Amino acid sequence: MSHDAQHIFIHSLNTSLSFIICSIHSNLSMASMLQLLLLLGSLMVASAGSLNENFDITWGDGRGKMINNGELLTLSLDKASGSGFQSRNEYLFGKIDMQLKLVAGNSAGTVTAYYLSSKGSTWDEIDFEFLGNLSGDPYILHTNVFSQGKGFSVDGTPIREFKNSESIGVPFPKNQPMRIYSSLWNADDWATRGGLVKTDWTQAPFTASYRNFKADACVWSNGKTSCTSNSPSSSSSNGAWLSQELDTTSQERLKWVQKNYMIYNYCSDTKRFPQGLPAECSKTS
Repeated sequence: MSHDAQHIFIHSLNTSLSFIICSIHSNLSMASMLQLLLLLGSLMVASAGSLNENFDITWGDGRGKMINNGELLTLSLDKASGSGFQSRNEYLFGKIDMQLKLVAGNSAGTVTAYYLSSKGSTWDEIDFEFLGNLSGDPYILHTNVFSQGKGFSVDGTPIREFKNSESIGVPFPKNQPMRIYSSLWNADDWATRGGLVKTDWTQAPFTASYRNFKADACVWSNGKTSCTSNSPSSSSSNGAWLSQELDTTSQERLKWVQKNYMIYNYCSDTKRFPQGLPAECSKTS
């Protein structure tokens, strides 16, 4: 299993993100809205139902709510509990869009997590964690990869690539179907300034909201995928992003974001890895 983390400042509450995962092209990347892009190259089964058709609120004792017949989903946090939801389907690969609005105002101590995860003791996981902050201060976006991904973007701007480095022995998350999860919870022992700033419960309840879920994805069920590798749809306009790569402009934007907003990169943390940096760090841009 491998695990890595990077931290980046983010100012917007209305956020558009991207995960991109591909086992074929080591330099593939793409961005649009809040996307989890799991790319392999098969028929994509399109769906764009209401949130209550695609997700279940799994914990929070009523703090998670479906509004307007599933057009909007909200999670809330108070001193007693947070809340969370998960997708009904598991996805092996595909393109998934969803918009997220973070906790407004003083969000110090709170964490809004949005991630993909498989099951089992050797699970794969790719996630965004938004670490709350005092009013007027930017969020810190914490990205993680656990594996036995390709890229990430915010508001259409690439912020990170995690390249497929299986050729040098680095595990890559590509074989285990994963569900979509999100949760809003209290982590004031570490989330804001290392735990120095605590959650102000007089501001509760804290609320994050979600809408506009769309999926062009292969659903995994009973050990089989809903997609076929020989389908002509894999080369259709719906799958055009399968072969789209970061162009020169996007590569430059990626470098600019990392130079100006990245505050932690495990690939430069020699104190954490005194015996030498992980193998994939030699391939990062």
